[in-house]
Amino acid sequence: MGRVVVLGAAAALRGWPLAGVATVEAADADAVRREWDRLGSDTVLAVLTPEAARALGPALSARPVVVLPE
Repeated sequence: MGRVVVLGAAAALRGWPLAGVATVEAADADAVRREWDRLGSDTVLAVLTPEAARALGPALSARPVVVLPE
């Protein structure tokens, strides 16, 4: 079974663990890229904040992604 991960700033991560979703805090663009590269192959869906999505740019095509609205 794969896992769903929410990646982004701390304020956007609240509440997700209540639904059983893993969260990965990344405070800036460098941290987003670093944490993105660390996501395991068991991650079947990444939910990103808009800021995280902008930081990743073309790397978004590497796996299924949902970007939260602004």
